[in-house]
Amino acid sequence: MKRALILSALALTTAVSLSACNIAKKSDEKAQQGPPAGGPPPPPPYQMRAEVADKDRLAPTSDGATLFSHRCGACHLTFGMGTNLITARQIAAQQKPVPLLADRTDLAADYVKAVARNGKGAMPRQTKVDVTDAELDKIAAYLGKGK
Repeated sequence: MKRALILSALALTTAVSLSACNIAKKSDEKAQQGPPAGGPPPPPPYQMRAEVADKDRLAPTSDGATLFSHRCGACHLTFGMGTNLITARQIAAQQKPVPLLADRTDLAADYVKAVARNGKGAMPRQTKVDVTDAELDKIAAYLGKGK
């Protein structure tokens, strides 16, 4: 009885080991095939940024919304760190959250420029290499719309 139990345990261990080797082999073969036909899938929409075709950043031809998306969107569009921090600050101050800067109506263009150049809270200052004065003027006019 004891011998039969040991033999069945040994057979079970061998079977599990062999099946694990087969799974690993199939996984290796699949990895060596490369990416799926047509390339990787596109990123989700909230990670998409507008393309800026301007060659001369000192005289940009793109509008403020496009420049904002390209230069500021990594942090200030949906799911960005800046959006999350602004939302948390507004909730802590018991204000109605309006996290997306593009949706706010209380921003003045001069305030946008000052915060961009000097930074605020966790936001680092943006140098003239990061965002040129001409680009910042258009972004500030876009965010400070109606002011």
